This record gives sequence, structure tokens and C-alpha cells, in this order.
Amino acid sequence: MAAGTIWKGYIHFGDSNVPVKLHSAIREERIQFHLLHRRDEVKLRQQMICAYEKQPVPVEEQTKGFEVEEGKYIIVDPEELEQTAPESSRVIEVRKFVKTGQIDPIFLERVYYLEPDINLKGYNALVGVMKEMDVEGICTWTMRKRSYIGALRTKGKILRLNTLRYADEVISVKSLELQKFSLSEKELQIGSELINKLTAPFQPRKFENEHEKKLRNLIDKKARGEKIAILRPRRLKPTAPDKLLQALEASLKKVA
Repeated sequence: MAAGTIWKGYIHFGDSNVPVKLHSAIREERIQFHLLHRRDEVKLRQQMICAYEKQPVPVEEQTKGFEVEEGKYIIVDPEELEQTAPESSRVIEVRKFVKTGQIDPIFLERVYYLEPDINLKGYNALVGVMKEMDVEGICTWTMRKRSYIGALRTKGKILRLNTLRYADEVISVKSLELQKFSLSEKELQIGSELINKLTAPFQPRKFENEHEKKLRNLIDKKARGEKIAILRPRRLKPTAPDKLLQALEASLKKVA
């Protein structure tokens, strides 16, 4: 079942406007724990405490400030913040098209489905042309007082919209200062054989959230009054460089 409509607007490119409805493509279901008072098992309530007076501060006495140096702040009023908010809009503006695959996955964030709203013909035409030309649209839009940059992409008969990170949010891999290394021909050969043995189509339904399953199992056991055995975590040792070939050969035998 599709999630409810989050936002309505238009995809605009050239002189064309395609009305769409935005839906979340991700459903995050995680076990949530409440913070309780251990003595009486009553939920705890969070309060904002003044670090100087050690007293709770009501909402009407709270304000926002930017720290320019330790202990010194510039106070910013809600009215001033409102002036910096992007202008409200219902337009997903396509700035340019790029060939599919040119966007580095590190820039991809949240993904949404775009459902046609009213004008199905225009929507289908856009999907068809983008698939035919093998392109993705780089676009900008405003939603809930926030500006976004994103990638308009096709998948089957539908459009998907990925929010993108800005360039200054991505840390260059050069900052890792990785050391150069080389592999022997034998290591490369066995490594290739191992990868070939493990290569298969991606089937996401074969993978489950093992941590979530263990949490659910733990809760079910405690609900039944069972005693929980505390197990020590298994710690793996890194493979030493001079043992790499031996480790690859052992791995290859296991999957043979």
C-alpha cells in the first residue's frame, strides 16, 4: 500500500508543466524504546534546563542563538529567521538533464515516488522520453520551508525523485590519505574466482534486518518471563597482509 500524499506540485521544464503527487518511497519501521524511571517505570519527560540557574525554562522564554565564540551568541528572532526561509512554491524546476549513471551515489539521499496528478498523458510522455534518451533531470524545489536539489529518475513506468546532497556536504575521499598497495597475480586470480562464485542478481527480499529480529525476539522472551542469556560478541581479527593469499584460498574452498 502506497504512503499518503506528502506534497503536490508541478514538474516544470521548458514550457511544460506536469502535475504530480509526492509519496515517500521508504517505510522506516524500527522498534522504539521509551526512557523510564527505573524505580517506578514511569515515562520520563524531557525539559530544557538553564545551565546557569539549573531550572526548567518554559517555551515562551526560549530563543535561538548562534555561537560566535565560547559563551558569546548572536540572538536570532523567529521573525528574522522567517525572512531567510525560501519562497513557497509548488514547482519542481528541472534545471538540466544528465546521462543516466553520471550522478555519484554518494550524493543520493531520500527517495520519493512521483504519481501523476490529473494529466496522465503529460506524465507518461515525460517518462517515455527520459527513458528513450537515457537521462535524469537535475531539479530544485521548495517543500516545508526548505530548498532541495534532486534527481528526477525513471523506473519502469513511474518517476522517482531523489534528494541530493550539496557538493560542500560531501567529504572528498582524498582526505583519507589511503596508502598505495599492490596485489600479486595469484591474489588477483583467486580474488576474481571468489567474486565470480559469489556473484548473483540482487534480491533484496533475501536480506532481513537481523538486529530488528533479535530485538523482537528479546522483547518476546522477556514478555514471557524467560531469562536472557548474555553472550559475548564475537570479535574478528583483521587478515594480515602476508596471510591474504591463504585466506582467499580458504574462502574459495568454502564456496566451491
